[in-house]
Amino acid sequence: MSLFWRIFLLNAAVLTAATVLLLLGPVTVSTPVLLTEALILTAGLSAMLTANAVLLRIGLAPLQRLTRAMTTIDLLRPGPRPAVTGYGEIADLIRTFNAMLARLEAERTTSSARALSAQEAERRRIAQELHDEVGQTLTAILLELKRVADQAPEPVRAELYQVQGTTRDSLDEIRRIARRLRPGVLEELGLVSALKALATEVPPHAGLTVRCQLDNDLPALDDEAELVLYRVAQESLTNTVRHARATRLEFRLRRGPTGVELRIRDDGRGLGQAPEGAGIRGMRERALLIGAELALGPSPEGGTEVRLHVPIRNGSD
Repeated sequence: MSLFWRIFLLNAAVLTAATVLLLLGPVTVSTPVLLTEALILTAGLSAMLTANAVLLRIGLAPLQRLTRAMTTIDLLRPGPRPAVTGYGEIADLIRTFNAMLARLEAERTTSSARALSAQEAERRRIAQELHDEVGQTLTAILLELKRVADQAPEPVRAELYQVQGTTRDSLDEIRRIARRLRPGVLEELGLVSALKALATEVPPHAGLTVRCQLDNDLPALDDEAELVLYRVAQESLTNTVRHARATRLEFRLRRGPTGVELRIRDDGRGLGQAPEGAGIRGMRERALLIGAELALGPSPEGGTEVRLHVPIRNGSD
């Protein structure tokens, strides 16, 4: 039955019941209207309106639940779909909304996968150029500076040594940037070694102590899952250094009964009411690509806690 006919029949039933009561009941209307008659008619009208409102509330309740779901849904935080309740057009509307939501999530996942794949490819290209072009050029400059410094007179030699030290520091910084752009240690030595290496890349001026508790007997993870775990840890470390004003950071990588869990805790000032930035949204998009669950919230000791649960896929040990 369509929504139009359901509402029409509800109103018709209420009006019919009121008409029958007027015809068969002892109620009469005088001219002028007596007080008792006015009270009886007012009571009847109130009862009729109340019955009509209750019936409409019951009939339209699924639409109200659907409206709440529409206002709170977030494609980066998938949740349960609205239950298909009601009849006729209302049930069809809820089914259509659920199908549209599934299609939007699938399209977003596909587009995010393409964007992140292109981003990783661009990271590799830039890292390769930094290593091959800029790195080799600076290395050649260092060798030339050493040769010139060895032949220069004493006053100039000290200045050349100083320039040589500055160039060497720049070369080290470029290599560090290249490693962050393309985690070669992740490809060569695995996730645990990559996270340990990441913990050593904290700038000395940050005043941050990083502690790692990493299980070595992890289940087999594909390259995409390992990259997501590494990038989430990397982004969390970057956010802590830049914004948290923390003194301690802890990496925990554990094997659970249903998958691998990464926990990152700091003792900083926490998230507060600040809106999520591009970094956190990027972490959520990466988590969705592999069907992982990402949660951010306050840490038990204060500060921020990031939890990423990566489920074990079929066929993994």
